[in-house]
Amino acid sequence: MTTQSLLSINTKTKYIGRQHNADQESVFVFSYTVSITNNSSQDAQLLNRYWLITNGDGEKVEVKGPGVVGEQPIIKPNESFEYTSASMLKTEVGTMEGYYEFELPNGELYREPIPVFSLSTPNSLH
Repeated sequence: MTTQSLLSINTKTKYIGRQHNADQESVFVFSYTVSITNNSSQDAQLLNRYWLITNGDGEKVEVKGPGVVGEQPIIKPNESFEYTSASMLKTEVGTMEGYYEFELPNGELYREPIPVFSLSTPNSLH
């Protein structure tokens, strides 16, 4: 696997509100928008994602699977792909981090880390 950074990842988050999950527990819902820019000179296809979601109590949940929002986009050189998804936490604050796995034209797999970012309700962090 290549170690140099071929892609840049930027995130934006938004607090959506409180809802009840399938178990009728109250949860805090956040949306996050991710922008992935291909800084390399070759196409990169996003194959898989891995997320580590940690809530304010230190509970961790791992999420992994193919693509993002049902897509496995091919990102061309100097182009970006952006998507929005959501996450639910039992607490008012938490973090997300992880990586995307890409396939390069030569068949090489490349893993790009997703820097840790915060999820928090308004006024919950000082």
